[in-house]
Amino acid sequence: MNIDDVTGILREAAQTVILPRHRALAAGEVTEKSPGELVTVADREAEELITRRLRALLDVPVVGEEAAAADPGLLGALTGAPAAWLVDPLDGTANFVAGGPDYAVMAALVREGRTVASWILRPADGRAYVAELGAGAWCDGARLHRKPAPEDPAGLRGAVLTRFLDPGARARVEAAAPRFAELGPGAKCSGVDYPRLVDGELDFVVFQRLLPWDHAPGALLLAEAGGAGRHFDGVPYRPAGGRSGLLNAADPACWHTVRSILDL
Repeated sequence: MNIDDVTGILREAAQTVILPRHRALAAGEVTEKSPGELVTVADREAEELITRRLRALLDVPVVGEEAAAADPGLLGALTGAPAAWLVDPLDGTANFVAGGPDYAVMAALVREGRTVASWILRPADGRAYVAELGAGAWCDGARLHRKPAPEDPAGLRGAVLTRFLDPGARARVEAAAPRFAELGPGAKCSGVDYPRLVDGELDFVVFQRLLPWDHAPGALLLAEAGGAGRHFDGVPYRPAGGRSGLLNAADPACWHTVRSILDL
């Protein structure tokens, strides 16, 4: 399998299914699959296209966000099959519906429970991020390496999506915010915030809910670029781990600093 072939599949989905509907969704093309969770015709059609194309490259189970919503049993392939694809056909659906640019198309290849390759495409600017376990991370062919973050917490810029935090953790994050240079909610799209962290726009990003298609692509990208992504107790992330809470940082020193200040 040529790793660039998967990038091409994501670009095809973006060009033929997603971008034509940006700011052009018709009545009835947006629904709620659960309270507060939007899904559009673009999500469904993109997943169908990507699933067909990926299985033509490597015929293993495909765990797509929309397919798993209909059949949660598909998640068992992440541990029960030797290999499986993960697909998020439209990450940041709410941003997409609102007409904003912060959305992404993502895929990952998982072998024996571990992410071995990942892809993040941001259709709004056309940038494609790719990572391969043990081989590195790239954006549009350029090698990525995350520089160390500032040692002083007052120089750190971060994002914490507090929606899924419990009230106590949310209060601690709010109380700690003045100690950082910047602390906001982020883009509310993993496919945007992980690249922002790798590119140096952010120094740390915190997530509580960990759906595998949201985090497997970005977690590998960050790791291969030299960053640190671990659960709050320091355990490394795995897409089939079934755990919650993830702190992603520019480097291990930054991870420990932020973990201490936020007291997660």
